[in-house]
Amino acid sequence: MNDQYKSGFAALIGRPNVGKSTLMNNLIGQKIAITSRKPQTTRNRIRTVYTSDEGQIVFTDTPGIHKSKNKLGEYMVGTAESAIREVDVILFLVEPTDYIGAGEKHIIEQLSKQNTPVILVINKIDMVKKEELLHFIDVYRKEMDFAEIVPVSALKKENTEELISCIMKYLPYGPAFYDEDTVTDQPQRQIVAELIREKALRCLDEEIPHGIAVTIEKMKWRKDIVDIDATIICERESHKGIIIGRQGSMLKKIGTEARKDIEKMLGSRVNLQLWVKVKKDWRDSDFLLKNFGYNQKDYE
Repeated sequence: MNDQYKSGFAALIGRPNVGKSTLMNNLIGQKIAITSRKPQTTRNRIRTVYTSDEGQIVFTDTPGIHKSKNKLGEYMVGTAESAIREVDVILFLVEPTDYIGAGEKHIIEQLSKQNTPVILVINKIDMVKKEELLHFIDVYRKEMDFAEIVPVSALKKENTEELISCIMKYLPYGPAFYDEDTVTDQPQRQIVAELIREKALRCLDEEIPHGIAVTIEKMKWRKDIVDIDATIICERESHKGIIIGRQGSMLKKIGTEARKDIEKMLGSRVNLQLWVKVKKDWRDSDFLLKNFGYNQKDYE
């Protein structure tokens, strides 16, 4: 490794649903973080790794910062806010608008207390005209002294190379943290659970998704196939019925959609079995939160 090599950590911060996971997946060229149009899709801190000849960026995708309504919400916000303190550069993702809401103002307030350089990333530029964009940049520039302002389209991969160059500027010189083949530090089981949760988020009604978690009961490799047993946890009996659907149709749809992505990720055929269990108010139970992989120690 040459002495001009850079390596460091970059956190993606923003309100729910601004495209953090989509941007991270596209920057590293592989789907690791799940995406959906529903807010609060990302619950854990997810690390992915971008490696080039110039350097290595370890991205931390965080849950959207929002006003929490339960212990799961507190965990998500705590995870996001602790990520800000542990990185070399912060990417603050916003949408192209001149309206800066309470959510953004809260994040700006948190960021202005940090010494870490903040790059403002205006995402979804494919949705607006160029001249409008200049106006939006100006509005944000007045709010805070950003190290850089980079407009991108995560979905269309527009200007993402420029963003990588900007991030590299703020990283220290040093050897890589991960070998060049590593794209994430997430265990495969966790990625599989998240891919199933993503399909449930996309298939189900508005009120149910926040109340679900997914646990992997079994993941066993045979010669040319992986057997996976997974349980979708929900909070109410009525939700269980909706998740299963008429004659099991919804559960089958979730399973079929999830299996395609899991096979792609594992590079193998998959035999996926799904079950549904009710755990009342699990989002407010410390024991169950820890059991489902949301541990307060992650951000203390």
